[in-house]
Amino acid sequence: MENKIVLSNLLHRPIRTGISVLAVAIEVGMVLLVVGLTSGMLNDSAKRQEGVGAEVLVQPPNSSYFIAMSGAPMPIKIGDLIAQRVPHVESVTPVLVIFSSTGGLNMIYGIDMTSFDAVSRGFVYLSGGPFKGPYDILVDDWYAKANHVKVGESLNFLNHEFHVAGIVEHGKGARLFIPLATAQDLSGARDKASIFYVKCTDPGYTESVISGIKSLLPDYKVLSIQEYMSLMTSNNLPALNAFINAMVGIAVLIGFLVIFLSMYTTITERTREIGILKSLGASKAYIVELIMRETVAISVVGMVGGFGATALGRKVLTGAFPTLTVEFPSFQWVVWAALLALGGSLIGALYPAMRAARLDPVDALAYE
Repeated sequence: MENKIVLSNLLHRPIRTGISVLAVAIEVGMVLLVVGLTSGMLNDSAKRQEGVGAEVLVQPPNSSYFIAMSGAPMPIKIGDLIAQRVPHVESVTPVLVIFSSTGGLNMIYGIDMTSFDAVSRGFVYLSGGPFKGPYDILVDDWYAKANHVKVGESLNFLNHEFHVAGIVEHGKGARLFIPLATAQDLSGARDKASIFYVKCTDPGYTESVISGIKSLLPDYKVLSIQEYMSLMTSNNLPALNAFINAMVGIAVLIGFLVIFLSMYTTITERTREIGILKSLGASKAYIVELIMRETVAISVVGMVGGFGATALGRKVLTGAFPTLTVEFPSFQWVVWAALLALGGSLIGALYPAMRAARLDPVDALAYE
């Protein structure tokens, strides 16, 4: 009987019910898409570092976990020092990282092709070939697809025209590569490098090489690639974690306010109906239960819609921006999103439900 009353009330006001369901769906979708976007970005960055082929990463003192935030304070001669003095080092390559805001935010690697090939075992060229001039640029296949770039075209970065010399397979640190000397000239970081990738003669010597580099450069940050990958979480990036929390908070607030307003106006419109129920012997708990059942029904439908919207939003984002990695969140985050939506909705409906339960039957029956 109660379920029939709940269903009738929801269907009697289809527009309001639809808006409430949409609010819950937006809440769930926002939470899952934000988490999927941030975790996808971090995992993609970690995988591309692993794809370089090095076992050890050397960064400046007090540098960020994000490679792009490292700056360029390290003398390039450090690479030769590591190669000569640390046992079990096969090759070392310096990289200068530059940010460009032209056509969006892009991370560009300035590389020494010879040493970079020695560490990474070389690029896989899908078309074109390596650098031939100082203003040649290599782009990966994802960037080329997203921006419709072909070999022979020109790209403007850092207020200079670059000739696309080759399109390479993605997964080797960045999506854009220019000669190291050119990057140093354009950024004013002559004879400097942001990071060094170190390849060991055998992966089993990784810890030994790390110890050797730390002894040689005690103030520098030295990590294995596997350790770097494990650190790429939002918990190690306070600003990103704060962003996720802010977006989750906004999403929950949206759901709370819409449900609160919907249920409050519903109670106002159904005052006479509630009076009839109470005059027939309905208890306060019964009235509260009816309102909460409606809220749960709205939340459940909204959750299902939110999961569907997340899958659709992920497909749309990756289709529109091929270089963007959006992962479907883990089961833990799916559960959290569902609980946040349900909890926010129930809290939003609590005051209207209590107000309905406190209505005096005589006053409610006389209400017009």
